[in-house]
Amino acid sequence: MGKLKITQVRSTIDRKLPQKRTIEALGLGKLRKSVIHNDTPQIRGMIRAVGHLITVEEVE
Repeated sequence: MGKLKITQVRSTIDRKLPQKRTIEALGLGKLRKSVIHNDTPQIRGMIRAVGHLITVEEVE
């Protein structure tokens, strides 16, 4: 199973509550903060929901 490095690059100010909660569920919340998650369908769904606020890289 691969790993994904997710970095927040845009603010959640003036975003809808579900998007803010998704960012928090990913473990983000501050700009340029990065987290590493396993590549699962659940994480991919969260990425799709807030893709305009984050960048995603595959890591080994």
